[in-house]
Amino acid sequence: MTGPLHRLHALPLRSRLALLVATAVAVAVAAVAAACWVTTRDRLTEQLDTTLSQVKPTIEDIQWLRLGCTGRLPTDVRLITPYTLQLVSVTGTDPCTQPDKSAIPVQTADRAVAAGLRDSAVHTTDAKNGTAMRVYTRPGPPNSPPGLAVSVAMPMDQVNGPLNELALVLLIVSGIGVIGAGAAGLWVARSGLRPVDELTQAVEHVARTEDLTVRIPVAGEDEIARLSRSFNSMTAALASSRDRQSQLIADAGHELRTPLTSLRTNVELLARSDETGRAIPPDDRKALMSSVKAQMTELASLIGDLQELARPEAAGPGLLQVVALHDIAHTALERARLRGPELTITADLDPWYVRAEPAALERAVVNVLDNAVKFSPAGGTIDVGLHSGELTVRDRGPGIPADELPHVFERFWRSPSARQLPGSGLGLSIVARTVQQAGGEIVLLPAPGGGTEAAIRLPGAPQPPPDAPRV
Repeated sequence: MTGPLHRLHALPLRSRLALLVATAVAVAVAAVAAACWVTTRDRLTEQLDTTLSQVKPTIEDIQWLRLGCTGRLPTDVRLITPYTLQLVSVTGTDPCTQPDKSAIPVQTADRAVAAGLRDSAVHTTDAKNGTAMRVYTRPGPPNSPPGLAVSVAMPMDQVNGPLNELALVLLIVSGIGVIGAGAAGLWVARSGLRPVDELTQAVEHVARTEDLTVRIPVAGEDEIARLSRSFNSMTAALASSRDRQSQLIADAGHELRTPLTSLRTNVELLARSDETGRAIPPDDRKALMSSVKAQMTELASLIGDLQELARPEAAGPGLLQVVALHDIAHTALERARLRGPELTITADLDPWYVRAEPAALERAVVNVLDNAVKFSPAGGTIDVGLHSGELTVRDRGPGIPADELPHVFERFWRSPSARQLPGSGLGLSIVARTVQQAGGEIVLLPAPGGGTEAAIRLPGAPQPPPDAPRV
């Protein structure tokens, strides 16, 4: 259904703003003009009433009027006055009007004054010739016949004339004001919406070209400036996310290439052996199959790490629960002892309860212990401690050079000395993200006497909250 409201919403925003400004100004100007016109009318009418009330006909004027009405006044004798005088009786019939003046209809209020029921009466009426007259009726002068009142009237032209001129002036001024307000509103709308136009153009450019480097100039602290800053922050975040995604894909492709190439080579050797009928020596075939299994295990681990990292960081962690960090550490220690049976792993764990995602936190602790097992020499010792919310894992491996420490939590980063060891280079990245989502921090430091010490600090308490379910 098409109506005025629909057509209004169909207009551009700047046109709607200009129209609303012009409408508001028109209403305001109309209200002021009407108030001015009414006030002026009341003041002019009040002045006319005051002038009429000050006219006091004498007994001689009454006599002259009566003679004129009876036809006994000589024709060459006239009352020279700008007013219209008229005698009103109690009955109101046959009023005596000043000669050469148009008679004025008698009102009920006029008869009430003649009867002595009112001191005066004032009203507006049309004379018999159609002229609008302002009439003031008062009792007759002293010594005048009883039951008689005198009406003094003047044309309303001296009120209506200035009012008509004022109305014309107000109409012209109001029209100019409304047109000027509409023009000013359109200019203000265009100036005020210029940042919105820039934002619209930027959004359309991004949608058309997918160019996230676009930035909108920001000036001021108003809502438009805040919107521009938010858009710039959004595009910067999207560009950063896309860069990280591209980097992740590139790094993942690079990391997948090596095991896939090796796996493909080994499978081709096995296939060629079957096709040519040339048997591979049993020991070589066994080594080949072991290599294939190791490469498949490495691929599975890499894919699992990629799936973990592919979870949107903006989505935050999963359901947070109160978990016992010491219990998680005990579980991780059992797995670490199975992977490094030749190592000595000591543990000193105090109770500590934290709020985290249980599965992710366990995976993080397991990754830290796996690194310690991987880099520890045969027969080495790993010390694990949990005191006041700080979980420490200290190994006695080759350690990490100081210049490599800033890179250990980067995705796919691996120390040159560890390139030949199994792993995807994603473990510590996953650990860092999990710990940060739980509100903690992790650091790797060179350990005194050699090796590396990993320290995970998580906020919590030695006792769980009351009635909190523990995991």
